[in-house]
Amino acid sequence: MATQTTTARRGFPLLRIAIALQTLTIFLQAVSAGLLLTTSYGETLHSAGARVMYAASMLYVLAAVLAWKPGGGPLRPVREASGFLVLASVQVVLGIAHVPAVHLPLGVLMFGLSVLALARRSG
Repeated sequence: MATQTTTARRGFPLLRIAIALQTLTIFLQAVSAGLLLTTSYGETLHSAGARVMYAASMLYVLAAVLAWKPGGGPLRPVREASGFLVLASVQVVLGIAHVPAVHLPLGVLMFGLSVLALARRSG
């Protein structure tokens, strides 16, 4: 039992770090979206940022699973992280398809939800 508690405590900082990284990458995507509209290299930055944001969402899922299964933590973060990965997937597809009417509001929603998830984990 003591091993599970120790592992759970180690898993949650990783979870907070993963959520913080995801939140930062989503914010940087908003910055690169502005550059996309105003500079010649904005598209390259936004495209690279999309890959990094997607990787951060996958890291969030991994951290949530590690905090849950071997760490003995709750299942809720796994569901939340999986939901973010689904949203990130939809976001990438919408970006590739050039559907800004949905892509932009979804990005704002994802940022807000990620900040909320981070606030819940930090508090």
